[in-house]
Amino acid sequence: MKLSTCRSCGAGLERTFIDLGMSPLANSYIKPEQTNRMEPFYPLHVYVCEKCLLVQLEQFSTPQDIFSDYAYFSSFSDSWLAHARAYVDMIVDRFRFNQHSRVVEIASNDGYLLKNFVARGIPVLGVEPAANVAEVAMGKGINTKVAFFGEKTARGLTDDGWGADLIVGNNVLAHVPDLNDFVRGLKVLLKPTGLITMEFPHLLQLVEQNQFDTIYHEHFSYFSFIAVERVFARHEMKLFDVEELSTHGGSLRIYACHESDTSKPVEPRAKELKSREEAIGFGHLSHYLSFGPRVEATKRKLLAFLIAAKQEGKRVVGYGAPAKGNTLLNYCGIRTDLVDYTVDRSPHKQGHFLPGVHIPIYEPERVRATQPDYLLILPWNIREEVMQQMSYIREWGGKFVVPIPEVRVYP
Repeated sequence: MKLSTCRSCGAGLERTFIDLGMSPLANSYIKPEQTNRMEPFYPLHVYVCEKCLLVQLEQFSTPQDIFSDYAYFSSFSDSWLAHARAYVDMIVDRFRFNQHSRVVEIASNDGYLLKNFVARGIPVLGVEPAANVAEVAMGKGINTKVAFFGEKTARGLTDDGWGADLIVGNNVLAHVPDLNDFVRGLKVLLKPTGLITMEFPHLLQLVEQNQFDTIYHEHFSYFSFIAVERVFARHEMKLFDVEELSTHGGSLRIYACHESDTSKPVEPRAKELKSREEAIGFGHLSHYLSFGPRVEATKRKLLAFLIAAKQEGKRVVGYGAPAKGNTLLNYCGIRTDLVDYTVDRSPHKQGHFLPGVHIPIYEPERVRATQPDYLLILPWNIREEVMQQMSYIREWGGKFVVPIPEVRVYP
């Protein structure tokens, strides 16, 4: 069944942004005893709304299926932990939060961010739908509620005295199928002069840097600043500031408040980014329809490199088991005939297999033991961190390969 209406404005959806074929759920890692079972594959067919220009994917699986028992733990990425610390230092200093403030994080994961507020004596509440991940946060003393966020949850939190001075949401807005219910919840929970910060991959960077692998079933929406401003405006909220970040290959951090809040004028950064997006073409449908051919060319280049390496008797292994890697490998049809295995620091993924392609996941030490010729970095957004961590592959002449925005070999 084709997605028929836009999840933001309700207009009909007819236009294709990119079609990546059939793919399994990106974080549905396979246990050894499951390798002979059938896996569900769903279309990765992304549409763009002609009316509000929101880029979006059809919902095939419920959030409960995806997030109730989740394999992603934020604390296993050093760069992400540093990013969270820097954010807390900045936001507390800029808006002067203190022990009388209330901070709520939506999709708070294992407490990686909120612990920095706790260290400053600022009251926090995490709202995390994955019970297994929330349990880790609670074990660290982080006040956490296991729930999916929306208007109903927000009303319950408000009744419990958790009206928020600051609502934080990192990499959650794109994961929400019922976008209007989620944003209504934000409005309900936010105090009259409170603020919201949300981080998500920037559609401008996805297109400009050819980052098609950041498309997967957990990401229901892909936001330009133009599109996300319209989403919040629909619920009488304004975006008063924005930052462009390097995380996840290029993200936005938007700052939102109630439309009626006159204490937060719209900053020059927000006006400038909106103007820049319009100048590039993100205000016009035609710009969205030119993405597909570039993606197909990248697929051909990566396959050509891997096939040539195999024909030369070279050995290629992967680094990382991120969701983006699963999109890339499944779209390109890359299995153990081209990539022997991959490694990941998270013990929650080690001993499993990647969904769809069934490439095994081991601990990083296996790379030193097997001395491959090429290490294909699947989380290319942290390639510098990976190259530093795995620099010893140069001892035997090993090289790094980064697939996005195009195939590049680093000696």
